[in-house]
Formats: sequence, structure tokens, C-alpha cells
Amino acid sequence: MPTLMLAAALSLGSAIALGFARFAYALLLPSMKQDLGWTFAEAGAMNTANALGYLLGALAFPHFARRWRADTVCVTGCGVTALLMAASGLVADTNLLLLLRVITGVASAAIFISGGVLAARLASARPRDAGLVLGLYYGGTGWGIAASSVLVPLTILDRAHGWQFAWFALAAACALFTVAAVGAARRIGRLHPVASAGAQRLGMRDTARWRSFAWVLAGYGLFGVGYIGYMTFIVALLRNAGMSAAVVTGFYMLLGMATVFSARLWSGLLDRMRGGQALAALSALLAVATLLPALFTQTWIAFVSGALFGATFLSAVASTTAFVRHNLPPSHWAKGISAFTIVFAFGQIVGPMVIGWVSDGAGLARGLIYSALLLAGGTVLAACQKPLRSD
Repeated sequence: MPTLMLAAALSLGSAIALGFARFAYALLLPSMKQDLGWTFAEAGAMNTANALGYLLGALAFPHFARRWRADTVCVTGCGVTALLMAASGLVADTNLLLLLRVITGVASAAIFISGGVLAARLASARPRDAGLVLGLYYGGTGWGIAASSVLVPLTILDRAHGWQFAWFALAAACALFTVAAVGAARRIGRLHPVASAGAQRLGMRDTARWRSFAWVLAGYGLFGVGYIGYMTFIVALLRNAGMSAAVVTGFYMLLGMATVFSARLWSGLLDRMRGGQALAALSALLAVATLLPALFTQTWIAFVSGALFGATFLSAVASTTAFVRHNLPPSHWAKGISAFTIVFAFGQIVGPMVIGWVSDGAGLARGLIYSALLLAGGTVLAACQKPLRSD
């Protein structure tokens, strides 16, 4: 199977890990908030719980990598996530939902990091198109967002706990996407193995290496806080502004499709920029995209914001894998991607709760302004990062 087709099939794993398991919740949030009587802070806590699980999964991944191959971890994570999404449709207790969101986050991290390792190996097999391969993998999240934009509105019923049926629909979509993602992961694992990947212990030189990219790690942490505020509350903001369900569905579909096509848009940037400049440029664009709907309520501006955000935010994630591939040896890729995922997860734990708390007190628009400011701060920090090697 050609390299780009493998990358596209593998990208359905990222659609499961983030598109369905993380971002589809934004479409469920208004219905669940009204039905269960949540505040915005409580609604945001659901994504905080998911991010906590994501952090735990990222912390555990080096252990997973020592025991199992990356493709095995990816396959297992896909299957477990589909089951957990179905379980979320069986309960209406807030504490149980929080617990399920935590466990789902662990499984999502296992998919996303192991898939990133496999994508990095695949990119090295085709160096001229390395940025495109990475962009295809991370951009696959857009397929999950686009599918969710259709599935969730169609399956939320006008009855008590009517949102539960949407969880079942998402679980079915996860199972369908798993079929293609598993085949690609297994094939990449066979064709592009890395001997003892993740098995080496960190020495003094490696510890110094982690400190040497502290700027881009810190910038990525602020990116995590800022972007998740937008992805958690943008649908609620648009509905509060009086936009119809059809308009919101179109907005979310546009955001998802822009994410898919972002692979080609930024592939050259990921190939050329070996320091933190790619993350800085993309974070700056995300700050603008986040600020637009907070300041203006026109429908066309919301669509511009969604298109810009979708075309940018997963490429920012891809830029960190590109940084790892440019600056670390292959045997340390799993550790490097895990390090970025850990700070990313910390940001996503803080983001929904803080932005939700601000939104409860000052409104959703003010919450998105704070998100934009955090993304701007991440831009400054990432811009300070220099490449670790020149070759």
C-alpha cells in the first residue's frame, strides 16, 4: 500500500482519539448541560476529566512502549475507546460520566501517541513528503469532527437523556473507523519496526536534551490551555448567539473538513522549520481564529473562524512530532512525543475548568478572549526555541 494511503488510513485512529472521544463532546455539551442542570464549569469538567485521563495515558506510555509494540498499543486503544463511548450512553450520573471520561482519555492517549510514533516512522520512509505524512495523520482528526457534526445532531432525541443515543452513534463510528486504522497500524509496525524503541533509559545527556527544548514545551502547554477552551465552548457560544442548529452543524462540518485538508497546507512548513517557529506561527493564527467569534457575532465571521481554526490547530500538534523527528534519534521518538503529550494534557486539564469558570462569571465571549491571550503567549514562547541540531 502506498505510503500516503497508509498515513490516511492510520489517521482514522486520530479521528477516534480526538475527533470522536474528545471534540464530539462540544456538540453534546448544550443538551447534556440543560438535561443534567450543569454550570459551564461543571460542563467543562467533563473535558478536564478526559484530559486528566489523557495525561495519565501519556505518563504511562513509555511503560507501554517497553512492553508492547506501538501498533499493538494503537490497536488496543481503538477497541477500548469504542467500548467506552458506548458505555457513556448507558449512564446519566455525573460522577460516573466523569470516570468514563477519565478512562476514555487514557485510551485516547494510547492511540494518539502510538499513532504519532508510527506516523513518524512512516515519514522517515518518505523524507521528501515527511511533513505531508505527519499532516495526514494528525489531520485525520477532522474526519471525526466532520462525522460528529452530522451524527450528533441527528441522534440527540427530544426526550429526557436524549443525548445518550448520540454516544451510541459515536461508538458505532469509532468501531467502523477502527477497522481501517488497525490494518494500517499493523502494516506499518511490520514494515517499519524500530529496534528497542522506547526501551533505552534516559542518561544525563538525554536529560539535558529535554531541558534544551523547554521553550517549545512551555509554548505547547499554553497552546493546550488555549485551544481546548475554543473546542469545548465554541458550539455553546454560537447557540447562545442565536445561531440555529443547522448553522452550528455547518460550522462544525467546515471546521472538521478544514482540519483534514490542513495536511497539504502546512506540510512545507513542518519540513523546513526545525525549531519552534512552526508552532509559533500556527499558534498565532489560532489566537486570531479564537478572538474573532468572541468579538463579532456575525455568522460569516464564525465560519471564517472555524475554517481558520480547523486548518491550523492539528497542524500545531503535528509540528511537535516534526520537531521530535528533526531533533531526536528514532529510539527516542516515543519519549519525545510523550513529553509533548504530557504538557499538552496539563494544558487541557486546566483549560476547560478555567475557561468555564470565567464564562460562568463574565460570559462565553470573555472566556474565548482569555483563550486567545494564552495562545498568543504560547506563540512567544515557542518562537524562542532553536533547533537542537543542524543536520
